[in-house]
Amino acid sequence: MIGHGFMGAAHSQGWRVAPRFFDLPARPEMALLVGRNAQTTSAAADKWGWTETSTDWREAVARDDIDIVDIVTPGHSHVEIAVAALAAGKHVLCEKPLANTATEAQAMADAAARAAEHGVFAMVGFTYRRVPAATLARDLVASGAVGEIRQVRAAYLQDWLVDAEVPLAWRLQKDLAGSGALGDIGAHAIDLAQFITGQRLTSVSGVMQTFVAERPLLASSAGLGGTAAAERGAVTVDDVALFTGRFDGGALGSFEATRMSTGRKNALRIEVAGSRGAVSFDLEDLNALGFYDATAPEGTRGFTRILVTEPQHPYLAAWWPAGHMLGYEHGFTHQAKDFVEAIVAGTQPEPSFAAGLQVQRVLAAVEQSADAGSAWTTTGDAEPALAGRP
Repeated sequence: MIGHGFMGAAHSQGWRVAPRFFDLPARPEMALLVGRNAQTTSAAADKWGWTETSTDWREAVARDDIDIVDIVTPGHSHVEIAVAALAAGKHVLCEKPLANTATEAQAMADAAARAAEHGVFAMVGFTYRRVPAATLARDLVASGAVGEIRQVRAAYLQDWLVDAEVPLAWRLQKDLAGSGALGDIGAHAIDLAQFITGQRLTSVSGVMQTFVAERPLLASSAGLGGTAAAERGAVTVDDVALFTGRFDGGALGSFEATRMSTGRKNALRIEVAGSRGAVSFDLEDLNALGFYDATAPEGTRGFTRILVTEPQHPYLAAWWPAGHMLGYEHGFTHQAKDFVEAIVAGTQPEPSFAAGLQVQRVLAAVEQSADAGSAWTTTGDAEPALAGRP
């Protein structure tokens, strides 16, 4: 595994736990953890159960005893590592979004296509589709339970940037992260909407906003002399992204990705409305799924709260008795399970790098729309004081 921050902990948990709860056809061995700082990498390896460490990701690519390379680094490094690993015959799991640009994502998808011809596969880590309730939503929609899909409403709401004094981390720098809320969490909303509906976004119209233009530099970035508190750097990504979209199946969608939604910690919400019913999911209540049956008698209609903990629900048979809840980390265990099973079977794990490229193209289209200002149409009745506002 290359990288060992927040996602490093989550992925390590998945690799460690998956073979202990699921009967996998092969047992993952957590062989090598790679990070830039030898001391912190060693500490992370000891904490999470990795056997060896390195400060050079090329070692993981070169070693004959490494079968899988798991990439959890910032987005700007994904393309170089993934392309090199695939060329070396390593299966690759890469965190989302796939890359920082559609051009980089295309290079990764092309490399994955070449590798697949030789039985080497790559997958992008959209783990929320592996939350049992989200998977159940997909299954219900696929079964026709909501009928013809007409509307999709998706929002990913966080508030960790509301405080203007939050330091300028790598996620707030375009050269490292590619984009802000749009790519970081909007990518999840896009993937989950497409996963549940089985449809793909074909056109979008969006707006983006950065509310806090400068933030304090991290101590390591501010230099010496004790001036870190006074030094600030430019935020070069979006705080909020809003867009509408059309799906290839005829549905309309509305999307929101924000790290400025005061009071919302990790609320990934999606509702799919159709001619026969609707489903609704909220990550902050991840063991439940809302289902509305429009064909039920009028006097009994209403959203039913399905507690998704029964053994017949996706992934649940391997876990606890009904009513005993799962958490955020279980999605990474399910990801490791699905990835290992697909690799051993010699089949393409999903979502593929091609799917990651498609999401990247949606992100690029939203950004292009926002940059062009094409989302705004004047109504002709603006007050004079509002004239000139975008």
